[in-house]
Amino acid sequence: MKRKLKENKKKGFTLVELIVVLVILAILAALLIPALVGYIDRAKEKQIISETRSCVMAAQTIADEQYAKGIGTIDETTQVGDTATDTAGKEVLELADVAASATVEFDVASGKVTTLTYTNAASKTCTYTATTGEYKVNP
Repeated sequence: MKRKLKENKKKGFTLVELIVVLVILAILAALLIPALVGYIDRAKEKQIISETRSCVMAAQTIADEQYAKGIGTIDETTQVGDTATDTAGKEVLELADVAASATVEFDVASGKVTTLTYTNAASKTCTYTATTGEYKVNP
């Protein structure tokens, strides 16, 4: 009977075992967190590029529609906030289905979007250049 009681007393983990497990978990977390931060940054960069592509397509669509109607094209820089050209910028943002708090500036020459700069609500900027066909994200 005494033998059974002695065996039953030794249940659970010792303090040293628990500390070792916590140290191992801390090391794993320290390795994992930088990798996750990198994934999050790349995802945000891809998101702003996607939103900029939508704005480029929207601006080109508006320019094409104006050309087809015989109005001509929007051949000046357009920026949300400019009172003279505010409607074109708002149209682009609405057609692109991006946040209304974002801003867009673009140039149209000969009926084609040549450059477009999109700034999202988090003040991150992406620039499209037609000559290179490249999207460049600026912090």
